[in-house]
Amino acid sequence: MSSTSAKHAALSDRPSLAASLDYYRLATFDLSWGGVVRGIEKESLRVSPTGALSQSVHPEALGSTLTNPYITTDFSESLLEFITPAYERIDDCLGMLEGIHRFTLTRLENQEMLWGSSMPCALGGEDEIPIALFGTSNLGRLKTLYREGLSNRYGKIMQTIAGIHYNFSMPESFWPQYQQHCGDTGSLQDFRTNKYLHLIRNFHRYSWLLVYLFGASPAACKSFVRGREHSLQELDAHSLYLPYATCLRMGNLGYKSEAQKSLFVCYNDLNNYAECLDTAMHTPYPEYEAIGLGPNGEPLQINANLLQLENEFYSTIRPKRNVKSGQRPLAALKEGGIEYIEVRALDLNPYLPLGIDAEQIRFLDTFLVHCLLAPSPECHQAEFFEVAENLTRVVEQGRDPALMLSEDGKPRAMRQWAATILESLGHAAALLDSIHSATDDLGVEYATALQAQIDKLNDSSLTPSGRMLAQMQNEELSFFQLALTLAQRQHEALLESPNGGTQPLLSQADEAMFEKVAKQSLADQAKLEAEPQLDFETFLAQWNAA
Repeated sequence: MSSTSAKHAALSDRPSLAASLDYYRLATFDLSWGGVVRGIEKESLRVSPTGALSQSVHPEALGSTLTNPYITTDFSESLLEFITPAYERIDDCLGMLEGIHRFTLTRLENQEMLWGSSMPCALGGEDEIPIALFGTSNLGRLKTLYREGLSNRYGKIMQTIAGIHYNFSMPESFWPQYQQHCGDTGSLQDFRTNKYLHLIRNFHRYSWLLVYLFGASPAACKSFVRGREHSLQELDAHSLYLPYATCLRMGNLGYKSEAQKSLFVCYNDLNNYAECLDTAMHTPYPEYEAIGLGPNGEPLQINANLLQLENEFYSTIRPKRNVKSGQRPLAALKEGGIEYIEVRALDLNPYLPLGIDAEQIRFLDTFLVHCLLAPSPECHQAEFFEVAENLTRVVEQGRDPALMLSEDGKPRAMRQWAATILESLGHAAALLDSIHSATDDLGVEYATALQAQIDKLNDSSLTPSGRMLAQMQNEELSFFQLALTLAQRQHEALLESPNGGTQPLLSQADEAMFEKVAKQSLADQAKLEAEPQLDFETFLAQWNAA
C-alpha cells in the first residue's frame, strides 16, 4: 500500500463525531464551543547575510520596543520578537505573522535577515551580545535591568535561543455552556481558571510528545557551549549534537537552571501557583546575592531573590491574562483569573518561512482541546519531577526507538505511550473537524494534521530534528552552514511577491497600518519618558516591595 493510500485508510478509520462526544461525555460540540482563539509570539535573531549576529541597535523604522504591540525585542537588542493579536481563523493569524515579517525585512538595514533556527548562529563571545534597551523611563529601565540580571545569572549566550510561544484560549461562549454541562454552580471566573489549570496539568504530563514531534534543535555551534560543561558529541569541527536529540533548547543547555531545579510549582489551584512563584520572588538566593552591585553602586539585577520576576520561571506552559502597563502578571491573574495559556515548548521550524504552519497549529489545537476535556488528576510533587525527567529524556534521546519514560513510577516505552496519546487525540480532532468543515460531513483538516504526527512517530526521520541531522550528515554540512542556508531560503520566500510578482509584498492598507503603529509607538515612548519620574532607586524598591 502506498503512503498516500495508507494515509487515506487511516483517515477513514478516524472516530465518528458521536463516538468522540461520548469519549469526552459531551452532549454537543458546535462552533460556540470549539471556536479556538490563538495568537503567536515568534523570536528570531537579526543576522548579517553571512550569518553574523547583528551589532546594531533596534531599527527606528520598526518603532519602539517598549510600546509597539507587534514588534519588540526579547533578551538582546538583536533578538526580535513578533507578536500577533488573537484570531479565530488560522489563516488570519498566519497572515498577520507573515505581514509582520515582511514589514520588518523591508526595514532592516545592511541587508540583515532573520536567523530561522532556535539555536543561535556562531557567537564570538558574551561581549558581542547586546542587551535589549527600552528607553529612559523607569519601566523601560526595569526591563533592561531584568535582562542584565539574566545575563549575570545565566550568561548572555543562553539567552540567544529563540522559540515560538503559542497563545491559546477557548471562546468566551464556551465557558458558561461548559460550566452548566459540568454542573458547576460557582463563579464563571473560578470555573474557567480551574479548567485552564486542568489543561495545564495534562499538558505537563504529555508535553514531551510535542518536543519529539516539533523539536528542531538537535545540534548547535560549538560556540554555544564555550566554557560550559556539556555531554554533547562532536558532529564536525564546528558542531555538537546528540544522535537522538530533538530539542536541545529545552534541555540543560537551554532554559534550565540549577537554582530552579528544586522549585516545585503547583498547578492544582491558582492560589497555590501564585504562592509558589511569590515565595520564589521573595526568597534570597546566596549565589545571586554574591553578584553584588556595579562599580558605581548601580544594581546589576532587579533583586537577589531566586526569581527576579514571575517570567524568570522557565516553564513549558504558563497561565496568562492581559496586563496593564506596569501591572504584575501574578497580581493580574489573582484579580481576574486565567484568560489564556501560553505554550512555550516549541522550536522554530527552519524549514518553514514563518517557523510554524497551519498543520502544526491544527495539531496544537487538537492537543490542547484534548488536554482540556480529558480527565486531569491533581498533580503532586513526585509526578512534577517525574514529568521533568521525561521531558529531559525526550530532549536528549527522543528519536531512540528503545527510549523508556516513567509513568507513575513505572517504566513505559515512549513510542507505545505516544501511540496511545495520538489515538486519543483522534477524538479531539473529530470534534474540531466537525465544526470547521465546509459541509455537513465530518471534515479532515484536523485529522490530517494528526495523521502527519502519527507518521512522524512511525518514522523519526520525518521530524524536524531528524531531517536536520540527516541533511547535515548526508551533505556534510555543519549546523551553522545548514541553518544559514535555511535562513537564506526563508528570507527569499518572505521577500517573494505574491502571485508571481504581480502584487506588492504588503497591501497598501497593511503597509500603512504597520507604519502608523511604529510611529505611534515612538510617540508613546517619548510621552512616557517626558512624564515626571521617581528616582530609579525608589521606583525599584517599590517594585520589589509590591
